[in-house]
Amino acid sequence: MPWVLLGAAIATEVAGTLALRGSDGFTRLVPSLIVVVGYVASFVLLAIVLKTLPVGIVYAVWSAVGVALVAVFGKLMFGDPVPPLAVAGMVLIVGGVALVGFSGAKPH
Repeated sequence: MPWVLLGAAIATEVAGTLALRGSDGFTRLVPSLIVVVGYVASFVLLAIVLKTLPVGIVYAVWSAVGVALVAVFGKLMFGDPVPPLAVAGMVLIVGGVALVGFSGAKPH
């Protein structure tokens, strides 16, 4: 269950970040509300996950997967540039986090 909640935390953080881009500097109401709700939900879910999983693993997965998803959706939704070198870097980050995750760290 903690991994499902971590997935939800990632999804709400990504939604909040994409809405931040769409909020046009907090001048648009609906995207601005999505930013606030998304970030609050993400941190609440992270707090719950951290009751059972190590903070280093949780934060590594949350941030790495979030970075990759924001880059992909930023490209699809806003036409943001994602140069090949940036893609390679994100693959390395996600790969490194996968190694950390498979390191054998146990829930507390």
